[in-house]
Amino acid sequence: MIKVCAVADVAKGTVQQFEVEGTEIALVHADDDNFYAAYDECSHAAVALSEGEVDGCTLECWLHGSRFDLRTGQPSGLPATEPVPVYPVEIRDGDVYIDLNPSNGVTK
Repeated sequence: MIKVCAVADVAKGTVQQFEVEGTEIALVHADDDNFYAAYDECSHAAVALSEGEVDGCTLECWLHGSRFDLRTGQPSGLPATEPVPVYPVEIRDGDVYIDLNPSNGVTK
């Protein structure tokens, strides 16, 4: 697990971009108070998901409106049809850690 930031660095209901060992990550502090990490690129168009909107446990791509489930990486609507990699997140002593091995088996 790799330390990314402090829990306090990402406000609830928001997403921030981090580079972790050369991988761009969209880190979300969801409304359910959990943290989720996804590869920071839409599977439909090469745009940053971290510039999108958080809605519950989904992240919406700002360009065409595809939504991705942050737990599975699966898109919930067109135009995206392919999932994005999602990464295990762990909270320890007020810090956010992620594992760069995708929990859904999808590689970038």
